[in-house]
Amino acid sequence: MSVKVINVEKMETREVNHSLRQLTGKIKVMNPNSAHFIAAGLCKKLEIEIKGSVGYYLGTCMDGPSVHVGGNAGWFSGDNMTNGTIVIEGLSGDGTGQGIYGGLVVVKSDCGSRTGQLMKNGTVVVGGNSGYMTGLYAFGGRIIVCGDVGDSAGESIIGGALYVGGKIKSLGKNARKEKVTAREQESIKKLLRKYDIKPPQEFTKVTSLKRRVYPVDIGEG
Repeated sequence: MSVKVINVEKMETREVNHSLRQLTGKIKVMNPNSAHFIAAGLCKKLEIEIKGSVGYYLGTCMDGPSVHVGGNAGWFSGDNMTNGTIVIEGLSGDGTGQGIYGGLVVVKSDCGSRTGQLMKNGTVVVGGNSGYMTGLYAFGGRIIVCGDVGDSAGESIIGGALYVGGKIKSLGKNARKEKVTAREQESIKKLLRKYDIKPPQEFTKVTSLKRRVYPVDIGEG
Protein backbone atom coordinates (compact mmCIF):
# COMPACT_ATOMS: atom_id res chain seq x y z
CA MET A 1 0.00 0.00 0.00
CA SER A 2 1.45 3.37 -1.01
CA VAL A 3 1.84 6.18 1.52
CA LYS A 4 0.13 9.50 0.81
CA VAL A 5 2.21 12.52 1.83
CA ILE A 6 0.66 15.85 2.90
CA ASN A 7 2.82 18.93 3.45
CA VAL A 8 0.73 21.01 5.86
CA GLU A 9 3.21 23.83 6.42
CA LYS A 10 0.98 26.48 4.83
CA MET A 11 -2.41 24.90 5.50
CA GLU A 12 -5.02 25.89 8.07
CA THR A 13 -6.04 23.11 10.48
CA ARG A 14 -9.49 22.88 8.90
CA GLU A 15 -7.86 22.21 5.52
CA VAL A 16 -5.58 19.57 7.05
CA ASN A 17 -8.47 17.67 8.62
CA HIS A 18 -10.56 17.98 5.46
CA SER A 19 -7.69 16.41 3.51
CA LEU A 20 -7.38 13.57 6.03
CA ARG A 21 -11.09 12.80 5.72
CA GLN A 22 -10.72 12.39 1.95
CA LEU A 23 -7.84 9.90 2.17
CA THR A 24 -7.52 6.22 2.98
CA GLY A 25 -4.72 3.90 4.12
CA LYS A 26 -1.35 5.26 5.25
CA ILE A 27 -0.70 8.99 5.43
CA LYS A 28 2.45 10.95 6.27
CA VAL A 29 1.95 14.51 7.55
CA MET A 30 4.97 16.76 7.00
CA ASN A 31 5.81 20.10 8.67
CA PRO A 32 2.97 20.18 11.23
CA ASN A 33 4.58 23.17 13.00
CA SER A 34 2.80 22.37 16.29
CA ALA A 35 -0.64 22.86 14.73
CA HIS A 36 -3.64 22.38 17.03
CA PHE A 37 -6.60 19.99 16.52
CA ILE A 38 -4.95 17.65 14.01
CA ALA A 39 -7.18 14.59 13.37
CA ALA A 40 -10.00 16.17 15.41
CA GLY A 41 -13.28 14.30 14.94
CA LEU A 42 -11.74 11.89 12.44
CA CYS A 43 -13.94 8.77 12.31
CA LYS A 44 -12.30 6.26 9.99
CA LYS A 45 -9.50 3.70 9.97
CA LEU A 46 -6.31 5.51 8.94
CA GLU A 47 -2.62 5.18 9.76
CA ILE A 48 -1.29 8.71 10.22
CA GLU A 49 2.39 9.43 10.80
CA ILE A 50 3.11 13.01 11.86
CA LYS A 51 6.72 14.06 11.23
CA GLY A 52 7.23 16.63 13.97
CA SER A 53 5.40 18.12 16.95
CA VAL A 54 1.72 19.02 17.33
CA GLY A 55 -0.22 21.47 19.48
CA TYR A 56 -3.38 21.18 21.57
CA TYR A 57 -6.21 18.63 21.22
CA LEU A 58 -4.52 16.08 18.97
CA GLY A 59 -7.17 13.53 17.94
CA THR A 60 -9.92 15.08 20.03
CA CYS A 61 -13.18 13.12 19.61
CA MET A 62 -11.61 10.79 17.04
CA ASP A 63 -12.90 7.25 16.48
CA GLY A 64 -10.69 4.75 14.68
CA PRO A 65 -7.42 6.24 13.41
CA SER A 66 -3.92 5.23 14.44
CA VAL A 67 -1.81 8.38 14.93
CA HIS A 68 1.94 8.40 15.49
CA VAL A 69 3.65 11.68 16.46
CA GLY A 70 7.41 11.83 15.99
CA GLY A 71 7.84 14.82 18.32
CA ASN A 72 5.97 16.37 21.24
CA ALA A 73 2.27 17.18 21.78
CA GLY A 74 0.47 19.99 23.57
CA TRP A 75 -2.41 19.81 26.04
CA PHE A 76 -5.31 17.35 25.91
CA SER A 77 -4.01 14.78 23.41
CA GLY A 78 -6.72 12.19 22.75
CA ASP A 79 -9.39 14.30 24.44
CA ASN A 80 -12.72 12.41 24.43
CA MET A 81 -11.61 9.88 21.80
CA THR A 82 -13.74 6.75 21.56
CA ASN A 83 -11.46 4.35 19.67
CA GLY A 84 -8.08 4.24 17.98
CA THR A 85 -4.46 4.69 19.01
CA ILE A 86 -2.25 7.72 19.60
CA VAL A 87 1.49 7.25 20.12
CA ILE A 88 3.64 10.27 21.03
CA GLU A 89 7.40 9.77 20.94
CA GLY A 90 8.23 12.85 23.01
CA LEU A 91 6.52 14.85 25.74
CA SER A 92 2.81 15.53 26.15
CA GLY A 93 1.16 18.45 27.95
CA ASP A 94 -1.54 18.65 30.61
CA GLY A 95 -4.71 16.56 30.41
CA THR A 96 -3.39 13.80 28.17
CA GLY A 97 -6.18 11.27 27.59
CA GLN A 98 -8.79 13.57 29.12
CA GLY A 99 -12.27 12.05 29.08
CA ILE A 100 -11.48 9.16 26.73
CA TYR A 101 -14.21 6.55 26.20
CA GLY A 102 -11.88 3.94 24.71
CA GLY A 103 -8.74 3.39 22.70
CA LEU A 104 -5.10 3.81 23.69
CA VAL A 105 -2.85 6.84 24.23
CA VAL A 106 0.88 6.15 24.62
CA VAL A 107 3.39 8.85 25.59
CA LYS A 108 6.99 7.61 25.49
CA SER A 109 8.34 10.45 27.69
CA ASP A 110 6.76 12.66 30.40
CA CYS A 111 3.27 14.15 30.70
CA GLY A 112 2.02 17.28 32.40
CA SER A 113 -0.64 17.42 35.09
CA ARG A 114 -4.09 15.76 35.27
CA THR A 115 -3.26 12.87 32.96
CA GLY A 116 -6.36 10.75 32.33
CA GLN A 117 -8.72 13.13 34.09
CA LEU A 118 -12.40 12.28 33.64
CA MET A 119 -11.58 9.22 31.51
CA LYS A 120 -14.32 6.62 31.23
CA ASN A 121 -12.51 3.66 29.68
CA GLY A 122 -9.50 2.82 27.53
CA THR A 123 -5.82 3.05 28.49
CA VAL A 124 -3.28 5.85 28.89
CA VAL A 125 0.41 4.90 29.08
CA VAL A 126 3.18 7.25 30.21
CA GLY A 127 6.74 6.01 29.74
CA GLY A 128 8.17 8.71 32.03
CA ASN A 129 6.67 10.85 34.80
CA SER A 130 3.22 12.41 35.18
CA GLY A 131 2.36 15.61 37.05
CA TYR A 132 -0.10 16.41 39.82
CA MET A 133 -3.66 15.07 40.02
CA THR A 134 -3.03 12.18 37.64
CA GLY A 135 -6.35 10.32 37.30
CA LEU A 136 -8.44 13.25 38.54
CA TYR A 137 -12.14 12.23 38.62
CA ALA A 138 -11.45 9.10 36.55
CA PHE A 139 -14.56 6.94 36.05
CA GLY A 140 -12.87 3.89 34.51
CA GLY A 141 -10.04 2.59 32.37
CA ARG A 142 -6.33 2.26 33.11
CA ILE A 143 -3.59 4.85 33.54
CA ILE A 144 -0.10 3.34 33.52
CA VAL A 145 2.80 5.57 34.56
CA CYS A 146 6.26 4.00 34.48
CA GLY A 147 7.91 6.84 36.39
CA ASP A 148 6.80 9.09 39.25
CA VAL A 149 3.51 10.94 39.76
CA GLY A 150 3.04 14.29 41.47
CA ASP A 151 0.80 15.42 44.32
CA SER A 152 -2.80 14.24 44.73
CA ALA A 153 -2.58 11.11 42.59
CA GLY A 154 -6.05 9.71 41.96
CA GLU A 155 -7.74 12.86 43.27
CA SER A 156 -11.47 12.15 43.66
CA ILE A 157 -11.15 8.98 41.57
CA ILE A 158 -14.47 7.21 41.02
CA GLY A 159 -13.48 4.09 39.07
CA GLY A 160 -10.71 2.53 37.03
CA ALA A 161 -7.13 2.29 38.22
CA LEU A 162 -3.81 4.13 38.19
CA TYR A 163 -0.64 2.01 38.05
CA VAL A 164 2.60 3.73 39.09
CA GLY A 165 6.07 2.28 38.59
CA GLY A 166 7.91 5.04 40.47
CA LYS A 167 7.19 7.25 43.46
CA ILE A 168 3.79 8.65 44.40
CA LYS A 169 4.28 12.09 45.95
CA SER A 170 0.89 12.02 47.65
CA LEU A 171 -2.58 10.54 47.23
CA GLY A 172 -5.64 12.61 46.50
CA LYS A 173 -9.03 12.44 48.21
CA ASN A 174 -10.89 9.14 47.83
CA ALA A 175 -7.71 7.38 46.64
CA ARG A 176 -5.98 4.37 48.17
CA LYS A 177 -3.08 2.06 47.33
CA GLU A 178 -3.70 -1.55 46.42
CA LYS A 179 -1.47 -4.50 45.66
CA VAL A 180 -1.12 -5.31 41.96
CA THR A 181 -1.83 -8.91 41.03
CA ALA A 182 0.63 -11.00 39.02
CA ARG A 183 -1.88 -11.09 36.17
CA GLU A 184 -2.14 -7.30 36.11
CA GLN A 185 1.65 -6.94 36.20
CA GLU A 186 2.07 -9.28 33.25
CA SER A 187 -0.68 -7.59 31.22
CA ILE A 188 0.93 -4.17 31.76
CA LYS A 189 4.44 -5.35 30.95
CA LYS A 190 3.24 -7.03 27.76
CA LEU A 191 1.63 -3.76 26.63
CA LEU A 192 4.73 -1.71 27.45
CA ARG A 193 7.05 -4.04 25.56
CA LYS A 194 4.81 -3.77 22.50
CA TYR A 195 5.64 -0.05 22.38
CA ASP A 196 9.33 -0.45 23.27
CA ILE A 197 8.94 0.95 26.78
CA LYS A 198 11.05 -0.73 29.43
CA PRO A 199 8.75 -1.89 32.26
CA PRO A 200 9.61 -1.04 35.88
CA GLN A 201 10.24 -3.93 38.26
CA GLU A 202 6.80 -3.51 39.84
CA PHE A 203 3.82 -1.18 40.03
CA THR A 204 1.67 0.28 42.79
CA LYS A 205 -2.05 0.41 42.08
CA VAL A 206 -4.19 3.41 43.05
CA THR A 207 -7.96 2.96 43.12
CA SER A 208 -10.98 4.60 44.73
CA LEU A 209 -11.41 4.36 48.48
CA LYS A 210 -15.18 4.38 48.14
CA ARG A 211 -16.48 3.17 44.79
CA ARG A 212 -19.60 4.97 43.63
CA VAL A 213 -22.20 2.82 41.88
CA TYR A 214 -23.84 4.05 38.67
CA PRO A 215 -26.72 2.44 36.75
CA VAL A 216 -24.45 1.89 33.71
CA ASP A 217 -21.25 -0.14 34.16
CA ILE A 218 -18.58 1.77 32.23
CA GLY A 219 -15.90 -0.79 33.01
CA GLU A 220 -12.23 -0.47 33.77
CA GLY A 221 -10.63 -0.72 30.33
